[in-house]
Amino acid sequence: MKWVSADEALFSIKCYLSAMLALYLAYAIGLPRPFWSMMTAYVVVTQPWVGSVRSKALYRLGGTFLGSAAAVFMVPQLINAPILLSAAMALWVGGCLYLSLLDRTPRSYVFMLAGYTAALVGFPGVADPGNILNTAVARVEEIGLGIICATVVHSVIFPRGIGSVVLARLDKTGAEARAWIQDVLKGTDVGTRDKDQRTLANDITQLRLLSTHVPFDPGNIRWTAPALRVVQERIVALTPCVSAVEDRLRALHDCGHELPTAVKDILRDVSEWIGAGADAAPSQAAQLRGSIERLSPVMHPDSEWTDMLMMSLTARLRELVDTYAECLILRKDIEDGLQGISKRPRRRDEAAAGLHRDPGLALLSAFAAAIAIFVCCAFWILTAWTGGSAAVMMAAVFCCFFATMDNPVPMIRQFLIYTALSMPLSALYLLGIMPALHSFEMLALAIFPAVFFLSALTLRPAMALKAAALLFGVLGSLALQDTNSLNLVSFIDSMLGQLAGTAVAAIVTAIFRTISADRAARRIQAANWRDLATLAVAAHKPDARAYTSRMLDRIGLLQPRLALATRRDDLVATDALLDLRIGNDIAGLQRARRHLPIADGAIQHMLHSLAQRFGGRLPNKAEDHASPLLSQLDGALSNVANGPAVAASNRAIVALVGIRRGLFPNASDYQPRLATAEVQAI
Repeated sequence: MKWVSADEALFSIKCYLSAMLALYLAYAIGLPRPFWSMMTAYVVVTQPWVGSVRSKALYRLGGTFLGSAAAVFMVPQLINAPILLSAAMALWVGGCLYLSLLDRTPRSYVFMLAGYTAALVGFPGVADPGNILNTAVARVEEIGLGIICATVVHSVIFPRGIGSVVLARLDKTGAEARAWIQDVLKGTDVGTRDKDQRTLANDITQLRLLSTHVPFDPGNIRWTAPALRVVQERIVALTPCVSAVEDRLRALHDCGHELPTAVKDILRDVSEWIGAGADAAPSQAAQLRGSIERLSPVMHPDSEWTDMLMMSLTARLRELVDTYAECLILRKDIEDGLQGISKRPRRRDEAAAGLHRDPGLALLSAFAAAIAIFVCCAFWILTAWTGGSAAVMMAAVFCCFFATMDNPVPMIRQFLIYTALSMPLSALYLLGIMPALHSFEMLALAIFPAVFFLSALTLRPAMALKAAALLFGVLGSLALQDTNSLNLVSFIDSMLGQLAGTAVAAIVTAIFRTISADRAARRIQAANWRDLATLAVAAHKPDARAYTSRMLDRIGLLQPRLALATRRDDLVATDALLDLRIGNDIAGLQRARRHLPIADGAIQHMLHSLAQRFGGRLPNKAEDHASPLLSQLDGALSNVANGPAVAASNRAIVALVGIRRGLFPNASDYQPRLATAEVQAI
């Protein structure tokens, strides 16, 4: 194992200083459980960036207050009905966990903390329900003190801003997008294209989550938060454009249609402009856009399929240029913001910040947490075990901590093992060292070696969980000092309670909550299809940005699951990026058809059939070239092409071409005369 690096040492020392400051102040103020303050100073700091510390501190304080208030309300009301109190606590923790899993941003920490804090405060308080308010107030004060000390120390002593991390992720995401665009425009065949696209999607999601800490950062980057949010939306909008351009180029090639020299030239010009990276001039976009518009063919009733493909290609290429130009301008705004140059705030489209949510899986996680808590409570009530409250608290904590994973059991099991391995070190401190200490200075020196190395190791991804289990095992045992129960019996009883609660959490999670990577991937794909079905029958104008953001998030979520899936063929056969492209075309068609009253009937009929297709869609469903939906698509194309030549008709043709290519890429070419005859026959 490598020695502790300078960054790891600095992070660990700051954690130690904040913990000792919190412990000292807790003793000086006379709080009943000073070690809770010390442990909180470590819990609130899981990342080295001061913006993350500040945001998590705020969320943790809010969650602690809500959880404590819930405990104060429930315990006195139900103290004479232990079963009802257990059920109420289980429902509260499960409900809070459900809301937390639906949020999927750092803000979700508020709900998670509100859940298990009620268990941490309420269950030990059943021994003295009349004093529950004082206990809850003391917990809030102790935890709040730890939060404040951690925030102050990490903000004052060599604060590490998140700006460099966010900008590095932003530039990496931009470089990946540029590489993909250039490959498409040059016609380069990349064998790892699917993997690269999923990596890009995952990076966009990670960038979005990192950016939530930016407003709390002490550096100038906090002034760039609006521009950061918008540039993420624009990068998200690039993905369906690039995918559509790639598909139209492939379709024209398959038709045996040689691209005109002017088209090849504009593809080369756009590729060179994008390849210039940060040196690309946003002003050049207007010239490129004009050149692209001149290449777009004029639609008429006898327009051939290749004309429609060319029109779709130019439309998507124009969107690509416009969107990339916006990305360049926003990146310059971010650089100016870092230099302290203020920019006009940009309006944020809240709907575009959507993330994938799985209410069914969230409900299953909440149910598992409630069952684990109730099982521990039932055993505690039946046996009158003095360590029962510790078991219930650990069951609540671990059912919440790892609920975002498909299979939390390995992580809970590993935490259980390393908590057990922490027992000798905990016993040494609690029974051997602590009784010999008679001053705060001696206590601080004695604690330093263990917490320094364990805290430093939490920054290493491979060691983080093991080190955290050992660290919190020791810190949790030291809290027995607060209860004046420094003896072997109470130590063993407390540790057995912690281990039992963790074990119950693992067992109940394995029974009720664990799902395979295959099943998780299928759930995500099913959510894609439900969204497409809903989009097709939307009564109001749909928001394509919100759909694109959510779909791209799902592509990022699919990547690690596809790597672990055992039935890869069934899953890879359904292209999530294709669903993203079809969804954007459906949204565009929904907006355009409202200005095409003559063709609206045929379009609406086709959209209802499309909704039925996606509503009952199964993985690996074979393409049906004789499908009525294909005829309806061609009929809708004919209706639009035969109507008045307005901007809305061009947008509708582009969207219909995209849907046809997405659903029936190998179908024979659209024939305007045959489509017109079918429409007339209807």
